[in-house]
Amino acid sequence: MKEVGLFYGTYTGVTGNVAKKIVQHLGEENVDLFNISTDGDKMKDYQKLIIGTSTWSIGELQEDWDAFMPKLQKMDFTGKTVALFGTGDQVGYPDTFLDGMGMLYETFQYRGAKFIGFWDTKGYDFTSPLPLLDHDHFVGLAIDEDNQPELTDERIEKWCQQIKPQLGL
Repeated sequence: MKEVGLFYGTYTGVTGNVAKKIVQHLGEENVDLFNISTDGDKMKDYQKLIIGTSTWSIGELQEDWDAFMPKLQKMDFTGKTVALFGTGDQVGYPDTFLDGMGMLYETFQYRGAKFIGFWDTKGYDFTSPLPLLDHDHFVGLAIDEDNQPELTDERIEKWCQQIKPQLGL
């Protein structure tokens, strides 16, 4: 077992692709990659977690995370370090952009998680308050492959540089 477990849910593959890029940047020797739909129970085995989701429909939690939520709500994350990332469409859905990430933040926070990887809101145009830590920061990395795909790789690289020391990597 490696230091960090990365768990993601995806519909179209975008969140899965971002997850794979994060693993590459943090080092495949350091991070185990899991799809929440098949391997969610393994989450309890890690002290350091990276959690990824898309927001689906109009502000809905991604289906695999929604199905896993009853188990997630029974877990204790006290003493565990969590970094979040979300994928969404800020132009088509500005009022629910990254709400799925915000929902997972609330769920993990309520269960004692310590968070790292907050991300600056500069360069984004949206109105949803749910994915925000404060006015200037998302609760995790924000990716918009629909409208800003040219920024994805740079954002992932910068975020990974930010969280790597916080994960002890």
